[in-house]
Amino acid sequence: MPFPQLDAQQIRTSPLADRRSYLDIRAIALDPAAAPPEAGPLTRPIEQVAQRVQQARQRGAAVILAYGAHLIKNGGGPLLRALIQGGWVTHLATQGAGIIHDWEFAWLGRSSESVRDNTPQGQFGSWEETGRWLNLAALAGAAQGLGLGEALGRLVAQEGLTLPEPAALAQAIRAEPQASTTAAQADLLHTMQRFHLRPGRQEVPHPFKQFSVLAASYTQHVPLTVHPGIGYDIITNHPLFHGAALGRGAGIDARIFARSVMDLSGGVYLSIGSAIMSPQIFEKALSLANNVLLQTGQGVHDHDIVVVDLQEGGGWDWSQGEPPKDHPAYYLRFCKTFHRMGGRLTYLCADNRLVLAHLLAHLSGQSPRKSATE
Repeated sequence: MPFPQLDAQQIRTSPLADRRSYLDIRAIALDPAAAPPEAGPLTRPIEQVAQRVQQARQRGAAVILAYGAHLIKNGGGPLLRALIQGGWVTHLATQGAGIIHDWEFAWLGRSSESVRDNTPQGQFGSWEETGRWLNLAALAGAAQGLGLGEALGRLVAQEGLTLPEPAALAQAIRAEPQASTTAAQADLLHTMQRFHLRPGRQEVPHPFKQFSVLAASYTQHVPLTVHPGIGYDIITNHPLFHGAALGRGAGIDARIFARSVMDLSGGVYLSIGSAIMSPQIFEKALSLANNVLLQTGQGVHDHDIVVVDLQEGGGWDWSQGEPPKDHPAYYLRFCKTFHRMGGRLTYLCADNRLVLAHLLAHLSGQSPRKSATE
């Protein structure tokens, strides 16, 4: 006998516009063209990182930037957009909260709620538009074999999505039951029938998409991969939540991420304010990249890893090696994991906005697209 589940159709959602949102993107968005604040002793280390990024792009190597949700909540999205549009970043990666705040800013202009106030009332995360459109974008994207980041970027950039005719979906399922997208098509068909969703174009205006990293990555054709946890994010608290669709899209993104890491030799991996997701996905992807590359006598080498976080690194000097297991710093993934990944490790204890603003300022006016063969 299966264990009892919460009935998703009993979930009551509220309009996102009715929520008390604490952050307005128009007030907090950082201006990429503005002079950054003083960086003090961090000035020279950030300049060195900028030089490594420039050198990586000149030789055609990858520059991968993984970030946590607070970079978006702190108004840093425009800085990421400028790095994408300037050609400095070849791949972005984030977790579920990173794309949720990005989407809410693009759609409403506001994001962030009180967990303390809303959870006892049963309202935390149960917002109609956030759950509806992000879950539908994941379902529709998976049915077409898209990664989660691409599916969500398309939603914002194209200001809507298209749901297929149920008869056409059913025919595709019968015609190719063994196809890689058949199970995802069946999930989409079931969801459309269960919730009486109409097929065709679904217009979803995003009046603030000029702040969206999702939109910029999609339009610039730079992969933005999403690495969520099932049940971690507020889109779980909506009747349309579908763990299989989320998993399919994220599974595709995991493979896209690993393929980007294969190009990291001579490149730079930037981990910005992500103490868990970034080190965890990087160590697996680096191992996969080496697994494939070493079959032809290659391997990822000569790469830089730059970690930015506000924590002090556990009070340990990581240049002296790994701390013993009885030292608290041993359990800091954002330091220990990256220390084990080879390459040159730079740890900057700093505000992520400060570091990215200075990085962008150093790179502005340079040309990232010149390759070693030109």
